[in-house]
Amino acid sequence: MQGDFLIKVRAVYNQFTKAEKKVADYILQHPKDVLFMSITDLAEACDVGDTSVFRFCKTMNLKGYQEFKMMLSLSLHEGDGKDMERLAGNISLEDSFEELSQKVLNTNINALTETFSLLNTEHFLKAIDYLGQADRICFFGVGASLLTALKATNKFLRIEPKVYCMQDSHMQAMVASMMKKEDVAVLFSYSGATKDTIHVAEVAKKAGAKIICVTRFVKSPLTSYADLVLLCGANEGPLQGGSTSAEISQLFLIDLMYSEYYRRYFDVCSKNNEKTSASVLEKLC
Repeated sequence: MQGDFLIKVRAVYNQFTKAEKKVADYILQHPKDVLFMSITDLAEACDVGDTSVFRFCKTMNLKGYQEFKMMLSLSLHEGDGKDMERLAGNISLEDSFEELSQKVLNTNINALTETFSLLNTEHFLKAIDYLGQADRICFFGVGASLLTALKATNKFLRIEPKVYCMQDSHMQAMVASMMKKEDVAVLFSYSGATKDTIHVAEVAKKAGAKIICVTRFVKSPLTSYADLVLLCGANEGPLQGGSTSAEISQLFLIDLMYSEYYRRYFDVCSKNNEKTSASVLEKLC
């Protein structure tokens, strides 16, 4: 699909249903805001259901909500000659290296600061309760979020042997299907709209496992399955998938979970940490 997406929305406006017109109206009036909204956020803003947003995407010959956000982002940037803005928010081609460095630093600082401000102490400590009481802790994610899940596994495996992470999405679904009520699934997804991760959450929930979601949006298809939601604070546009600021905000939450878990179960974690450290010591020469 090429050309100005917003022009095409106006061109086919009369083909939309009443609900789809509400979606189109909001997009045309607030295109930049929509870039950072989950599908559920947009649906609520338009006073329609998630399915109406999906139908809007289908009417526009798009595969789904993420492709819609991609086309909208391209449309907003089309013809402005500022290709760098597609990569990193407010960075422009005119910036000096010093200005670029400061902007990247500020972006990451803001991501951490906002994540900290979004912390819900009650929910966070409850998440640690879940992890401590679990028979198994399974970390899930796809794409850039899989890397985050693997980092969480690597960190927790130093102090806790009951953590797991499968890289293949089919194997993730199979693991989720065999989880029990004593198990905890921790799912990473910035958008909360990643199909494979939503499927894993659905399967794990059906199996009886507790669900912790680490995501940007409190309301999304993924969080509808969550027992607890931990929010990260980075704003990531559709053309910035896997941005460092989004990853940093998730890694901050992982570090915080690890530190609180270690503090709460200090004796056991210390012994396990000694064992795992000793096991790789001779490989670090």
